[in-house]
Amino acid sequence: MHFSHVITGALTIFGIVSMATAADTQGYPAKTIRIVTSEIGGGTDFAARVIAQGLSGVIGQQVVVENRPGTVIPASVVAKASPDGYTLLLNGSSLLFLPFMMDKAPYDTIKDFSPVTLAHKSPNVLVLHPAVAVTSVKELIELARAKRGQINYSSSGSGSSVHLAAELFKSMAGVDIVRVLYRGSGPALIGLMGGETSLMFATPGSAAPLVKSGKLKALAVTSAQPSTLFPGLPTVASGLPGYESVSTNGVLAPARTPAAIVNRLNQEIVRVLLKPDVKEKFFIAGSEVIASTPHEFAATIKSEMAKWGKVIRDVNIRSE
Repeated sequence: MHFSHVITGALTIFGIVSMATAADTQGYPAKTIRIVTSEIGGGTDFAARVIAQGLSGVIGQQVVVENRPGTVIPASVVAKASPDGYTLLLNGSSLLFLPFMMDKAPYDTIKDFSPVTLAHKSPNVLVLHPAVAVTSVKELIELARAKRGQINYSSSGSGSSVHLAAELFKSMAGVDIVRVLYRGSGPALIGLMGGETSLMFATPGSAAPLVKSGKLKALAVTSAQPSTLFPGLPTVASGLPGYESVSTNGVLAPARTPAAIVNRLNQEIVRVLLKPDVKEKFFIAGSEVIASTPHEFAATIKSEMAKWGKVIRDVNIRSE
């Protein structure tokens, strides 16, 4: 075949694909967009509602939040939805962890979704019962090594940020601190305040008022860099180099959603997230806005799955 015919054929195919993509995205959005997320009242629900409200005001259509229980069900709904930009998922780090904690997950985190943007991140904060006489992460590690198997930590559900942050700490520090499981973060904090345990890798929103009132002692944050959520508090990495544990929430579309739609959604959602009043809402709730590109979000998903998959396999954490 003559080379010019090859080029002409390729250009023709490219033109057809371009026309199809234009047809897919022309007039988008033309109807209501739904953001599927977990139960009412949690951090992902909060993020979904803030984004939906802001997006409704700029994209020309109503954006509604649809709550489903847990992580698996919302993810399964969106993975099976039409890739047309009208069904989105707002979910957190558990979306990445659960496939490692189940015999057969009903979705593939990499193959079944098109990342749109990271929305926000939140470190945990390492808090102690006031009676624990340490003032730094290094001192805590020394104490835990001296009292191997004698120091307990409060934990909520398996695979939660509270749980995984502690297991990463155990692994990297080479210490044997014992998990005490509670039915939720609230009871876990109550157990810590009551002296049933010595420490907890708590969420910022739940820990901040207890630290402020003196009921708990804040030792460090789990982010790689100091966090504006706890000004002046050192990082766990200051005493345990390389340590980082940060929960994230992001927006995803079904796989094969046209790139033009993904990019449009990214631009509009990022514009919402970067508004000062929206950033303030997240800050008050104990989180920091990220607002990434789709490519950056995809890279984060892969790196986080590699990191936490190892921790989950090593400890044999199973979904409850």
